[in-house]
Amino acid sequence: MKILVTGAAGFIGFHLAKRLLDEGHEVLGIDNFNDYYSVELKCLRHAQLERYANYQWRKMDITDECLRDVFSEFTPNVAVNLAAQPGVRYSLTHPEAYLHSNLAGFLNVLECCRHAKIKPKLLFASSSSVYGGNKDVPFTEDQKVDNPVSLYAATKKSNELMAYCYSHLFDVQTLGFRFFTVYGPWGRPDMAYFSFAESLMAGKSIKVFNNGDMYRDFTFIDDIVEGIVRCIYSDSLPRYEIYNIGNHRCEKLTDMIKILADALGVKNPAMEFLPMQPGDVYQTYASIDKLKTAVGYEPTTPISVGLPKFVEWYKEWKSK
Repeated sequence: MKILVTGAAGFIGFHLAKRLLDEGHEVLGIDNFNDYYSVELKCLRHAQLERYANYQWRKMDITDECLRDVFSEFTPNVAVNLAAQPGVRYSLTHPEAYLHSNLAGFLNVLECCRHAKIKPKLLFASSSSVYGGNKDVPFTEDQKVDNPVSLYAATKKSNELMAYCYSHLFDVQTLGFRFFTVYGPWGRPDMAYFSFAESLMAGKSIKVFNNGDMYRDFTFIDDIVEGIVRCIYSDSLPRYEIYNIGNHRCEKLTDMIKILADALGVKNPAMEFLPMQPGDVYQTYASIDKLKTAVGYEPTTPISVGLPKFVEWYKEWKSK
């Protein structure tokens, strides 16, 4: 197939593009290489993709008007929109970035799909953040998600609504994924597990919010990609749907820190316990029944396996 991936130099986009290239598909990657986090890391990911003869790319923002020309020239069978401004805390101080990328950018992608001669199947990133402070766990896709606790979450819920409109009005198949705390090699430095590793290796204390009483559904990157790929390949999915992609395991934050510290070889990690931060949620925990029924999705990587894999990559990356 011909598959267009936005955010191809990003964490999930890179891993997805590499998987698709390995399986012989023609992939067009789009990324603006912004400086929200290390541009060097994004370039290193991108360099891995450039080794493939079946890969082509464009450096551009998804808000650019010429994106429609790219769709027209490449004629993708499938478009996967992973380009977005991520981060809950960053949205408290830089709200305009979220309106630009997550709303205006996503609208442009929807318009490109709408006006394409052969409308591609559109898969897009939502987030577990849309569940806000919901207390009924595990989170199921039919729960109300009308009370976001961050602007980031609000933009992701908006993406789901925008996609529904285009699916209903213009016959564009749109499938959204609520990702749950993705981690793994080549990850994002702004994520807790990554920043914890940086601090622990430097002999510094780590900031642990809500006094460590927080729970997350940590999902290894390979499991995330497997869920996306299964939906790319399936021809039996509805015109519009939202799916959780998680590990279906709820882990305490301090347990994650212990596994990470052990993998790094750090004994008795120093922790600075702090209160809950604005925009944070107490717990995330995914029900994956819907995606399992649809495409047979079954995650296979607990954090006891996934975190050491991240540490192996991290040590190699830091040694270069």
